[in-house]
Parts: sequence; structure tokens; C-alpha cells
Amino acid sequence: MRSCKTVEHSRPNRAFLLTAFQRAAGEIALRDFMHVSETTRLDRLAIDSLGMVEVVGHLEQQLNMATIPDERLAGLTTVGQLLDVVEAQLG
Repeated sequence: MRSCKTVEHSRPNRAFLLTAFQRAAGEIALRDFMHVSETTRLDRLAIDSLGMVEVVGHLEQQLNMATIPDERLAGLTTVGQLLDVVEAQLG
């Protein structure tokens, strides 16, 4: 008799999350963000606050994750800090 194994989905690594951010930002702002790194300051991306909310929403959908509370996004200054929040939300 065969045993059934549960397949666990691994969490995305940082490189995957960065690429997901770059693509989401590109789709929302209609520009190339593939040069963006984790140390890039969010205020240097020329994406307004509404656009950043859309980027985060796109990431939430793409990564099939729960909505990130607004208070966890307040005060973030770099892409890396945003990815920290995304990673924590993914568990």
C-alpha cells in the first residue's frame, strides 16, 4: 500500500521576493524596476502612496498571502524593509 505524502510549499526566497516586487512595481508604474535592489529607498522610486498600495496589493495576490495591515507598512524606507514585512506576513 502506498503512503500519501503531504507536499509542503516552500516559502519564496529573497531573490524571488525582490523580483516579484520589481515586476509588480513595473506593472503599476509602467516603468522598468529591474535595477532596484533591497537597499533602494522607496521614496526614490517615484511611486506615489496610492501606487505603492497597489504594488503591495499586487504582491499579496501574487504570493497568495493575507493582507498586510497598513500599520506594518508605515515608516518603511527601503525595498528590503518592505520585503521583511512581506516575509513576516508569509510566516
